[in-house]
Amino acid sequence: MTRASANEAGGHPGAAIWEGLNPITNKWSINVERVLPWVNGRYAYLHIATDISHLKKLQEEREKMEAQLNRAQKMEAIGTLAGGVAHDLNNVLSGITSYPEMLIWNLDDANSMRKPLMTIQKAGEKAAEIVQDLLTLARRGVMTKEVVDLNDIISDYLGSPECAKMMSYHKNIATTSSLDPYLLHLKGSSIHIRKTIMNLVSNAAEVKPDGGEIAISTYNRNIDLPEKGFEEIRQGDFVTFEISYKGCGISEEDKERIFEPFYTKKVMGRSGTGLGMAVVWGTVQDHHGFIDIKSTLDEGTTFYLYFPVTREEATGGKKRVPVSTYMGNGQLVLIVDDNKEQRIIASGILETLNYKTMVAASGEEAIGRLKQKEPEILLLDMIMEPGMDGLETYQQAIAINPEQKAIIASGFAETDRVREVQRLGAGQFIKKPYTIEAVGLAIKKELDN
Repeated sequence: MTRASANEAGGHPGAAIWEGLNPITNKWSINVERVLPWVNGRYAYLHIATDISHLKKLQEEREKMEAQLNRAQKMEAIGTLAGGVAHDLNNVLSGITSYPEMLIWNLDDANSMRKPLMTIQKAGEKAAEIVQDLLTLARRGVMTKEVVDLNDIISDYLGSPECAKMMSYHKNIATTSSLDPYLLHLKGSSIHIRKTIMNLVSNAAEVKPDGGEIAISTYNRNIDLPEKGFEEIRQGDFVTFEISYKGCGISEEDKERIFEPFYTKKVMGRSGTGLGMAVVWGTVQDHHGFIDIKSTLDEGTTFYLYFPVTREEATGGKKRVPVSTYMGNGQLVLIVDDNKEQRIIASGILETLNYKTMVAASGEEAIGRLKQKEPEILLLDMIMEPGMDGLETYQQAIAINPEQKAIIASGFAETDRVREVQRLGAGQFIKKPYTIEAVGLAIKKELDN
């Protein structure tokens, strides 16, 4: 806080003006203090505070947005440079990788030139991988996109010799995974996503010299309203990859620069090329996704990657439960959700499964419909704004019909309010965006209970 002198405060003796936390209201204020002559040689102390906490908050938000814009512009400039360098290097490397291969093709196994030519070829291939990283940073690396299963990519990498070799350098570290069996698909490049996962796992292992656990998880996430984190995450349905580990944490200064090429606290030349986290950034941007980072110094760090979902099926997708096991029999389901698109999706899914549906855009509307007609079960959104949320809606629903069945849906993780709804009698909790199988099995189980 700063205080102005008496002259700066308008020339009044004993007066001061300062900006800071008001000691009485504990709000950010402009404060005017003055000592006034009183009776019998005494003085009165006058303190006038103008609350500017809302202006301070707006200023902080503006500064954060400016920092995000500066970061994006910096990464774009670096990417443009990297793209130009990569283009020129690719022209050079084509000769270094192709000619040795052609020469080896014409040499017999005993020829003494085979080994040095193979060494040249492997060096060219490694250089080509670095160029590919530069192209990813330049956001020119994802040429083709296909429907992919993130769980399959993660399992494939964690079980690969490549991962085993990397982990052999960190013998006191273990990885654990919790992969959502109902995870939706995303559309993108499995090669780039695999490398992104590899870089994040490798980065986590190298910042844990004393060993420990790296926890990996996947889940579906529906975001109703934009969320502010490391960057602003827009609303939508996402496949989420989360990697968490305890350790030294990341300072705010390092967090701002962590995705810049060659910005590293590790030993260069021993811990990769310095492009790993830059590749993570480029890949997520190329897939129109978002990144968030939660980190506390001396405690640990969690990275979140959000990839937009696709409703398309992956080629050779994983084996599912037969649809016949969770088909409905014409039962009426009341869908309660404040998001119009979610109501349309849920109606389409349930009607496909041979259920009848009616919808309500709020808890208040749902209660009105329950008074007119009794559905067999509710598909109840937990977070609805404005008005009643899922808990309040279910409390009023069971006041009308104590035996009212329900399942709960939310884009957020399971909360105390979700558990309270279940304690009152609701069934399974499913995370948005949900699959046909997930919602079908949950409703079937509850109806058969």
